[in-house]
Amino acid sequence: MHIYFHEKTKTFHLQNDTISYIMTVLPNGHMGQLYYGKRIHDREDFGYLLETAMRSHSAYIADDNTNYSLEHLRQEYPSYGSSDFRQGAIEVLQENGSRISDFVYEGYETCGGKPVLPGLPATYTEDDSEAETLRIFLKDPINGLELTLLYTIFNEGGVIARSACIKNTGEQNVHLLKALSVCLDLPDANYEMIQFSGSWARERYPEYRRLHTGIQSVGSMRGHSSHQQNPFIVLKRPETTEFMGEAMGLSLVYSGNFLAQVDVDTYNTTRVTMGIHPEWFDWKLEPGESFQTPEAVIVFSKDGLNGMSNTFHKLYRTRLARGVWRDRTRPILINNWEATYFDFNEEKLVKIASKAKECGVELFVLDDGWFGARRSDYAGLGDWVPAHELLPNGIKGLSEKIEALGMKFGLWIEPEMINPDSDLYRAHPEWILSVPERRASLSRHQWVLDFSRKDVVDHIHGMIAKILRESKISYIKWDMNRSITECYSKALPADRQGEVFHRYILGVYDLYERLTSEFPEILFESCAGGGARFDPGMLYYAPQAWTSDDTDAVERMKIQYGTSYCYPVSSMGSHVSAVPNHQVDRLTPLKTRADVAYFGTFGYELDLNKLSAEEQEEVKVYTQFMKDHRELIQHGTFYRLQSPFTCNEPAWMVVSPDKKEALVAYFRILSKVNEEFKRLRLAGLDPELCYSVDGKAVRYGDELMNAGLVTSNSTSGVTFPECEPAGDFKSELFYLKACE
Repeated sequence: MHIYFHEKTKTFHLQNDTISYIMTVLPNGHMGQLYYGKRIHDREDFGYLLETAMRSHSAYIADDNTNYSLEHLRQEYPSYGSSDFRQGAIEVLQENGSRISDFVYEGYETCGGKPVLPGLPATYTEDDSEAETLRIFLKDPINGLELTLLYTIFNEGGVIARSACIKNTGEQNVHLLKALSVCLDLPDANYEMIQFSGSWARERYPEYRRLHTGIQSVGSMRGHSSHQQNPFIVLKRPETTEFMGEAMGLSLVYSGNFLAQVDVDTYNTTRVTMGIHPEWFDWKLEPGESFQTPEAVIVFSKDGLNGMSNTFHKLYRTRLARGVWRDRTRPILINNWEATYFDFNEEKLVKIASKAKECGVELFVLDDGWFGARRSDYAGLGDWVPAHELLPNGIKGLSEKIEALGMKFGLWIEPEMINPDSDLYRAHPEWILSVPERRASLSRHQWVLDFSRKDVVDHIHGMIAKILRESKISYIKWDMNRSITECYSKALPADRQGEVFHRYILGVYDLYERLTSEFPEILFESCAGGGARFDPGMLYYAPQAWTSDDTDAVERMKIQYGTSYCYPVSSMGSHVSAVPNHQVDRLTPLKTRADVAYFGTFGYELDLNKLSAEEQEEVKVYTQFMKDHRELIQHGTFYRLQSPFTCNEPAWMVVSPDKKEALVAYFRILSKVNEEFKRLRLAGLDPELCYSVDGKAVRYGDELMNAGLVTSNSTSGVTFPECEPAGDFKSELFYLKACE
């Protein structure tokens, strides 16, 4: 890992064993992009990569050089309006009404490791040798703004982390109208873009499109990263597959409004930008104030989409997630929500927990309905006081009863929201986000608390922390169930209302930071109506997230498969739920539900007392299986083998770091009659090792990866059990262990 600077040519080269990232100071002092991709040798002069030409109807910075137009140059952090007509990365409104900026190079510095971004989640290092950081300093001599571009290159993998900091060193106020985290100008447009789209209960479905002239973008204006889009996109070459070819992913470590945009000009140059969505963003910078953008992580892979995903998985699992639960195997839990909804009391909860304990479950989680007047979703949000008519001894007493069973206790909260029918709203109606004299829109019978206000965050922190201090709580499920409307804070002046969306997310991060710091032994799981805030920003505070409210096994194959393009298996909350499924009314075998849920944090979302004695015995087997293999699943390398979006037999697998163990999941969605013979090619194994497959057949790694694992119902190889009856929604797991 090296960061080279060649003084003579003013060229920077960030390089490790995988990638090179090369940029230079342009003749006008701006920073220009020369190369990003597979590692190449360093040299002093890469000037030949800076291509210029005279083109009619272009604008030029200097009258004596008609070859030099910013419109046709690849740049690091461009602005619109001075011969570049493309959308830029920054826009500054100055007191004279101008929006023209001119950031010119002043110097640089490097350091080992990676700096913290104040108030924001970001990747990190535990030792300075893991990464090296470059700061490039630029300044606009007219408006006095200083721009610092931050680049961190990690020692392992094709990872570059980028962000920007803008400081007002002038004498006048300015307004940042756009401050993106990354701009990446690429020399051609021969890519397919993958976005991850959906809605509630069908989050993060991959969608492919060829790049074409014009702007293609995804984003969120909902106040959170959203069910609809994810702050992650991929550009891949058309020929790239899961295991071969070039791919680059861009991921924003942020949980609020975002924009990910690809702009292809008429010369087939591609500009990729990502950051806070500029719509409704207006950040006032008074003299001496600074603004730090969220971090964007770029990963380049020459080993296909799976190679890219593996890099993201390792980075986010070990250098984004934090705390004692980062590396610990996660407890197997049972959540009462789909078992009881709001219809429960202490006796019923203890009965559910007791049966779960018999089946080997380790953690009981009490979901919504335990506080205030919360007997439905019409009332009680904001009043974080236990309902003693349901829980005579409060959360403290219930948690002690659960612990007396030999289990841990967890609790659901939704601290960012408030019902109109609540004591908190009656006391503080000014604490909701709403515009004076206009109607405040309801969603799920609730409003959004103004987390841009410190007094609101302080109040909620006090109520939640009191419960955590008094009770035996080992787990918190932090939910967020609606988007932001009427985004206006009564605590801010008119010229700062464009800051509310971002200040809100900073308030969420602040509350997370306070609670996780005070209660480091508590495992936090983020949730947002399922997967509406499944983003890297949340993983910094909560190492796992509820992947989707849709718990149907067949739908979860798609949701978890799509999520895996960026996010590690250890981050995906996945449960076995009751049938008929509460979201799609489908009947799937208990085994299939377990086989899908294994590839996540694993738990149950049902009342085990309602299962037959035979099914309860099955649950004991499945629970023990997860205990036996969760170390492999959480810390292993994940491989997508066959997609549920394109075939009837989805498959994936996870391989231990030393390649001596593997677990393969193979699913058959719909039964077919008189099927053809089938084989499944595995991945990630050691070709020189022999593996036992379920303790039966022995195969070399190269056989399993090239000839494949027989999965058809034949008499050869390792297959579905020969006597297995035909039927839909079947699954099989294959456990591979290296042997002599």
